[in-house]
Amino acid sequence: MCYDISFTVDVRQMSDDFPELIFDDQIKMNLEASMHILGHAYGLHPIIYKNKDDQRLHCRLMEWGCIPFYVKELKVFQKQRASMLNARSERILSDAGSYWNKIRNRRCLMPVTGFYEHRQVKGLTKKVPYFIQLKNQPAFYLPGLYSVSQLTDEHGELHETWSFTIITRAANKVMEQIHNAGENSNRMPLMLPFNLSKKWVVEDLSQEDYQAILDFEMPAETLEFKTVYTIRSAKARPDGKAKNEEWDWGVKVPEIVI
Repeated sequence: MCYDISFTVDVRQMSDDFPELIFDDQIKMNLEASMHILGHAYGLHPIIYKNKDDQRLHCRLMEWGCIPFYVKELKVFQKQRASMLNARSERILSDAGSYWNKIRNRRCLMPVTGFYEHRQVKGLTKKVPYFIQLKNQPAFYLPGLYSVSQLTDEHGELHETWSFTIITRAANKVMEQIHNAGENSNRMPLMLPFNLSKKWVVEDLSQEDYQAILDFEMPAETLEFKTVYTIRSAKARPDGKAKNEEWDWGVKVPEIVI
């Protein structure tokens, strides 16, 4: 599943892609810290959504990891929250009992410059991390769903919390070779060309159009990928380079076949 992303572009680029975008919050990105963002930190990220009041596109900070609107105390739900970082595309329209079906019309976009995934390689005890990007889009948008909940704080007062999830789908030819092991192997984030990303948040989708977007498979040849150093570690890289720079693992890592 997708738990590790990177966003290293100034947020003003979002205004270039969406000229009418309204910023609800003052957003300042720490580009060094956002080189690798871990979903399990449940941090705040700039998310684009269509405001239900004025029907215009807005951007606000939301927490990664959906909190259902019926949850009133986060500590009660905290252990379940890891399962809300990603939403399987197959459940959104077809599973009427899922939370994703209930919030299917709360569509949003998470801007990224890439994401990380781990590959099991024969002969290595640890999985090899890869950094994956789109060749023709230095920054792109992962479609998701968002939720608004009223949570009780330590003083017993209610406060509004906005949170989101990233949609995943079955892996394409490249990603099934990279994400090849583990409980959620052969999955990838739903990746869209810009015209479909815009359609996801702007238009009132018919059932058929909605399903067509969920079924979209990013062609394998449009992905750019490279091996990188261990990302889930506080230790700096031995060569001092950034986490998204290429790293030679010193062993023969099988070539990815496109």
